[in-house]
Amino acid sequence: MTKKYIAKDFLKLAAKGHSHEAFRLYVGTNFKHHNVYFKGDANTLMLAMEESSRLNPNKIFEIHHAIADKDMVAVHSHVKQNSKDPGVAVVHIFKFEADKIAELWDLGQPVPAKMVNENGMF
Repeated sequence: MTKKYIAKDFLKLAAKGHSHEAFRLYVGTNFKHHNVYFKGDANTLMLAMEESSRLNPNKIFEIHHAIADKDMVAVHSHVKQNSKDPGVAVVHIFKFEADKIAELWDLGQPVPAKMVNENGMF
């Protein structure tokens, strides 16, 4: 199982409401994250992901790109809370220790209703 596979599966599981399983399978014991809206520990982020899935049961999560380099993986995706939501372009950056996620960053940019750039965000 590659680090790229683990990062993508972690995100897919979390988006579908299976954050407990995602953390159990893939997250290391010294995990930390950098989402500024939550405390930096694994349990807080796992519960926030669970709540997001509960509040948005029709969430759409589509991965567009995944890039791996040594102990780092970046995943570029489109997250929509429902089919009418234009969504957010998100990049998750994972740092691994062995085959476990040790650290996670996430950066997002809302998809605008009107885009000047003809190439789009994806």
